[in-house]
Amino acid sequence: MRQRRRWTFGAALLLSLLLVGPLGLLVTQLVAGETHWSSASRASAGLAPSPAQASGAVVQVYEARAWSWRGAFGVHTWIATLAPGAEAYRLHQVLSWRRPTLVTRLTATPDRAWYGSAPRLLADYRGEAAAAMLDDIEAAVAAYPAALRYRVWPGPNSNTFTAWVVRRVAGLEVGLPVTAVGKDYLFDARLAPAPAGQGVTVSLSGLLGLTLGRNDGLEVNLLGLALGLDLRRPALKLPGIGRLGMSPRIAGR
Repeated sequence: MRQRRRWTFGAALLLSLLLVGPLGLLVTQLVAGETHWSSASRASAGLAPSPAQASGAVVQVYEARAWSWRGAFGVHTWIATLAPGAEAYRLHQVLSWRRPTLVTRLTATPDRAWYGSAPRLLADYRGEAAAAMLDDIEAAVAAYPAALRYRVWPGPNSNTFTAWVVRRVAGLEVGLPVTAVGKDYLFDARLAPAPAGQGVTVSLSGLLGLTLGRNDGLEVNLLGLALGLDLRRPALKLPGIGRLGMSPRIAGR
């Protein structure tokens, strides 16, 4: 009985530590969702060159806090590509309210706010390096195995999709944030390359796992929420809160 109580106390303490960040964001209302989604900002952040001004190919990966209560736990990620001479970007993302969930569309502003949440660049490749990835990105998007499925936790979701593409495109190294819930969902696999390259992710259905890499640092996934430590660019990574310390590297720059 005493041992059972210890296990129960330990499990409750662990759950509390995992949820303290997300619950804090909800209580302090630091996530977008106070207004109706239709009136939330979708303004460009000025992070993407206009197609007319781009001197060559562009590959960018973005993240922004998810809408409403989901934003307390994690972010939404998407991929934008621009072929040399193209008049618009191709924006690839997974949306929970669409069927198929995988959506590719043309846009001149891939850096728009995600319903009130300002986007942040995770990767920004230009020129020949970006051009070499375009065909592989299109092939990876087409091969995504959950184009008709969406599950906010533990996946597959929008971050599962972004991680899937990143892991299958040579040269595309993207340090997905610890708040990208679903990035460690590997479908039927248990082992995969770390998204930021030079590392590995081990995961059990996205609920229990470990990522260790030169650029990702150390991340532990518990019940779909991750926490970790980056020694290369010193920072703590906490569930919901995200990164505390040095800003992350923008891949490609």
